[in-house]
Amino acid sequence: MTETIRPAPAGTSRREPAAWRDAHVDEAVVATAVEQLHREGITARQGAFGVAWADRMAHDIDVAFHEALSRPGGAVGRGPNRYYVEIHPEQMRGFVDLVTHPWVTAVCAAVLGPRYEIVELGFDVPLAGAVDQPWHRDFPMPEETRAHRRLTSLAFNLTAVDTEPDMGPFEIAPGTQWDDGTPFEHGMFPPRDAYPRYRERAVRKYPRRGDISARSALTIHRGTANRSAKARPVLVLGVDAPGAGNAARHDMAVTHGYWESLPPQVRDHLPCPVVGELRPIVQKHTIEGLVMGDA
Repeated sequence: MTETIRPAPAGTSRREPAAWRDAHVDEAVVATAVEQLHREGITARQGAFGVAWADRMAHDIDVAFHEALSRPGGAVGRGPNRYYVEIHPEQMRGFVDLVTHPWVTAVCAAVLGPRYEIVELGFDVPLAGAVDQPWHRDFPMPEETRAHRRLTSLAFNLTAVDTEPDMGPFEIAPGTQWDDGTPFEHGMFPPRDAYPRYRERAVRKYPRRGDISARSALTIHRGTANRSAKARPVLVLGVDAPGAGNAARHDMAVTHGYWESLPPQVRDHLPCPVVGELRPIVQKHTIEGLVMGDA
């Protein structure tokens, strides 16, 4: 029998009006976010969603994670006790809420242009015992960024838990999104003699449920050691400027019925296949997994 993926519970995919804390976003707020992305490589909107919304997201991540672990290729290792899983939009009840949130859409349009494309939905799960990752960026620097200092992609992150200091918080070296990656291994992993500079710049992030961050995936970062007994799941939404090319790295799809239920505002920015039924995603074993070590 062909294996299929079960969507999130019916009737919970569409926008919930009470989910948003932001009815609108002031132009000055967006301008500040854009400036922070270009200066530091990361910005955030605290309390963008309520805790109940974040807890539903956490439940959907947990369901998808256990399903992924139950089959070969369902989760890819990103270091010991650390996994990444890509999912389909229908596996997350709050997908429409997220991709139509005023702060998310305004930041995407301001940085990537009005024809931005949603290309990735997934999550990272550092379990208890996860170790420090090597410093890295998520993919090699595009020529457009190198030559014109234009950001062509953004990664939005939403934590499923309130982050505590012993849970292996995300660590980022602000301003390093512009670093020339020529000497980096595979264009992603800087040499170890550069580590002192990143440690000097490093900032650890402690987001809480309902917060959204946006960053350039080129900014040098790492997950730190999880010394707690808890997992620290984090949702990842990847968005590209047209032609950036990251969609080829991902395999999300939507069913015909779900596609028809989406508002035009979402369909216009979702260039993924529309299919009869959802198939399990086999995670791509990337160079990142090879360098960081399998989970």
